[in-house]
Amino acid sequence: MKLLIINPGGTSTKIAVYNDEEEVFKKSIPHTAEELKPFPHVFDEYEYRKKLILDAVEEAGIDLKEIGCVAGRGGLMRPVVGGTYRVNEKMVDDLRNAVEGEHASNLGAPLAKGIGDSLGVPSFVVDPVSVDEMMPKARIAGIKDLERPSWFHALNHKAVARFTAEKLGKRYEDCNFIVAHLGSGISIVAHDHGKMVDGSGGRTNGPFSPERSGGLPTYPLIELCYSGKYTHEEMVSKVSSVGGMYDYLGTKDMQEIEDRMNGGDEKAALIMQAFTYLTAREIASYVPAFSGPVDRVIMTGGIAHSQYVVDEVSRMTASVAPMEVVAGEFEMKALALGSLRVLRGEEEAREYV
Repeated sequence: MKLLIINPGGTSTKIAVYNDEEEVFKKSIPHTAEELKPFPHVFDEYEYRKKLILDAVEEAGIDLKEIGCVAGRGGLMRPVVGGTYRVNEKMVDDLRNAVEGEHASNLGAPLAKGIGDSLGVPSFVVDPVSVDEMMPKARIAGIKDLERPSWFHALNHKAVARFTAEKLGKRYEDCNFIVAHLGSGISIVAHDHGKMVDGSGGRTNGPFSPERSGGLPTYPLIELCYSGKYTHEEMVSKVSSVGGMYDYLGTKDMQEIEDRMNGGDEKAALIMQAFTYLTAREIASYVPAFSGPVDRVIMTGGIAHSQYVVDEVSRMTASVAPMEVVAGEFEMKALALGSLRVLRGEEEAREYV
């Protein structure tokens, strides 16, 4: 069976076609700021992106009549447990109304449903961004007005956890993993028997990343926010897009930073040491989330290609569990595999309500 996979991002739309588990076509369609300028809201881009997707598939010589399923990246919808969801009107309405905020991924489900409906085939999302399986005690932040959120790289997290469980000859639901997704954003999560019960990430906590600040000292942060040195918008940028390594070193390129460190740049070396230390410390902090031993620490994301980072974090977390490295991101494959599990009757499709 052929599956069409759609992953909309802020500056591109990634598409792929799978023949069962095998990827037979992929393309990343770029979108310039000028091209997106006529669309004031994310949902206004629907027809524009849909045409580009259909044109790209046609140009690749793939007959749309052979497509048996369409899967899209899940966006900022209401909190759900992990799994594969049929795209329904309630989901599309919530994404259209941006109930949890605007993001390009909000178009994933509507595009999948629109194209799927026109072909007469099912449409799914798999482990959307809004997966929330945190245990109640992990939500307590210390002030009743605040709650620790569950904003993780759920799709990639659960994909690499399944890959690792299979490698161990087990089911994901029978394993304890601590998964560290290391990329431009970072999320580190405790996976207890198939549930993401605690973790850090997004723009709230955890180690800093190439562009995000991670968790910050609370009282000094309050003082900085009210100092008049930065506007509200500038502080949001510092936390979410120009913080972390960029704020210290003026670049988000991890290879450049590592090259500078290896070339004798003492500041770059210190920031890399701090990054690996804070990452390892965050991983180790989730041991209390489990009632039994941790089967593996799993490192994934683009930064997992760095042997220096792998070696340092592995060394510091050796007492937690052996390290399994699954470098890169597997969102497209995860969308295909999640859909196939439902189509083959290995998993029940969930309904978004």
